[in-house]
Amino acid sequence: MIKITLPDGTLKEFSEGSTPMDVAKSISEGFARNVISAKFNDTTVETVTPLTEDGSLVLYTWNDTEGKQAFWHSSSHIVAQAIEQLYPGVKLTIGPSIENGFYYDIDLGDRSISDKDFPTIEKKAIEIARGKHDFKMRAVTKAEALSLYKEQGNEYKVELIENLEDGTITFCDHDTFTDLCRGGHIPNTGIVKAIKILSVAGAYWRGDENKTQLTRLYGISFPKQKELTEYLELLEQAKQRDHRKLGKELELFTFSQKVGAGLPLWLPKGAALRERLENFLKKAQKKAGYEMVVTPHIGQKELYVTSGHYAKYGEDSFQPIKTPKMDEEFLLKPMNCPHHCEVYNFKPHSYKDLPKRFAEFGTVYRYEQSGELHGLTRVRGFTQDDAHIFCTPDQLDEEFRNVIDLSLYVLNSLGFDNFKAQVSVRDLNTPDKYIGSVENWEKAENAIINAAKEKGLDYVIESGEAAFYGPKLDFMVKDALGRNWQLGTIQVDYNLPERFDLTYKGSDNESHRPVMIHRAPFGSMERFIALLLEHTGGNFPLWLTPEQVIILPVSEKYEKYAKKVLNSLENNEIRALLDNRNETVGKKIREAEMNKIPFMIIIGENEEATNTISVRKHGGDDLGSISIKDFSDLVTSEINSTLKSF
Repeated sequence: MIKITLPDGTLKEFSEGSTPMDVAKSISEGFARNVISAKFNDTTVETVTPLTEDGSLVLYTWNDTEGKQAFWHSSSHIVAQAIEQLYPGVKLTIGPSIENGFYYDIDLGDRSISDKDFPTIEKKAIEIARGKHDFKMRAVTKAEALSLYKEQGNEYKVELIENLEDGTITFCDHDTFTDLCRGGHIPNTGIVKAIKILSVAGAYWRGDENKTQLTRLYGISFPKQKELTEYLELLEQAKQRDHRKLGKELELFTFSQKVGAGLPLWLPKGAALRERLENFLKKAQKKAGYEMVVTPHIGQKELYVTSGHYAKYGEDSFQPIKTPKMDEEFLLKPMNCPHHCEVYNFKPHSYKDLPKRFAEFGTVYRYEQSGELHGLTRVRGFTQDDAHIFCTPDQLDEEFRNVIDLSLYVLNSLGFDNFKAQVSVRDLNTPDKYIGSVENWEKAENAIINAAKEKGLDYVIESGEAAFYGPKLDFMVKDALGRNWQLGTIQVDYNLPERFDLTYKGSDNESHRPVMIHRAPFGSMERFIALLLEHTGGNFPLWLTPEQVIILPVSEKYEKYAKKVLNSLENNEIRALLDNRNETVGKKIREAEMNKIPFMIIIGENEEATNTISVRKHGGDDLGSISIKDFSDLVTSEINSTLKSF
């Protein structure tokens, strides 16, 4: 007999060789019908994998993230089989699950796939799924695996297998299809009831621009057709909220091939929006005791060698900048933290000086692959709302809690009120990924977990998601469409202070090492604005929106009164503009609606005669005729309700 521990602590005994599905059936037949994946002793297994030792078992359904990942990975196998049948002779490479759905990379040779082919592929995939074929894992020797794919002429699978150890190689079979696979499948293909191919793109083999370009098919699947229909409706909403579309329509930003891919150009309205966001955070930071600094856009290569960034990112960054001096190299700044360490090093510090909180809206540069660039969310030049706090170990907990408060203030002021906190720690199985001592890592991780508990955050711990120099706390925000985004990060770092030999004189008159906190509530201005655009659909909070009011005189006869209204609003610090074009009021209203301007003021004979204004809200609500003062008070009240003082 073997002992199986369930997540709630229940201990059950089963015969050796029992499967996760046997365990599920022992709980209830109804529950077992919904189980599609499992994890045993932290290793993903099939629901029919024989269990031969004591251990902890987690059973997953479609409602669990892990269950969806198994479902989508299994679906990628089904689609791959459909592709092989429809396009004989293709070479399959890899087909993992992703956050929403899956993809499969394929070498089609001289053939191609377009969106016109999607329905045919979907039909064939569903036909295969209806066969209710079991997914079966089997171990093979390295020689057997190489022989199969060499015979097929699939150099991609051969390359993958050559990097695997004999005794660790497995195939997955279903129906007539076989694929190299580590595992993690649903019981059979029949559970998949709906499949949709979403898009087709190019993807270099192993992400290397010097290797073959493959065809990448993105897809998604569901256990019910109704769920696919709902998802596609959500996708349509997302298209309408796409920040690239809205950014163009609202004239916030643009890109130019002459300037370079991934390098956004901020238009006047977008620049003003950024400035308001910066001023909003600067005001809160000042109250929280931060000091603003400014550092260069470049630094000597040695700076980033010292920090460790060059070893981790140097090959993937912009190439070094040569100077006329022999062997002198500079890099475009990929991070602000090394510069801030040198700001701290400007002069000696006592424990009485700490904490020091240096903040900067610093622009950094990273050479992202061209295929990974995406609007403002993945760019090559972006501005971080960066700050670094240097404190004593005794001050760490309080400083970390204070940064949490600032981050929550930012999220709440901008309407991001649905979020979880994620504590990202080391992967203990891959220590080479990280720098610094185990002791410092443990202290840093405990500090973050304690702060999250003390602030009452709803948090999860994710292994392997830490930065290379320290653990972090990320805010995972759910937007208006139910999508999850990482916004804002706080990191504890014992390592950079050591690498830069940062010290302070303690009360014992001895030198001590400060602890460093990295924090960026926005993350980057570019990505934050992109997500804010999609979350709000371009209907920004009133305090932030580029234009709060547009004044529409019904004819040029009332332009003088309209200018008087404009002047009065501006004196009350309300952002307004006058549309005195020779167009109909109806057209002006339609354009103001498209530009998502919160308030429209209509001015005609009656308004001028009564010294009032007629107000219409974005979306069509008519507020009727009111005085200029009452309107100013209304705007101020709405702003104050969302933008509270820190």
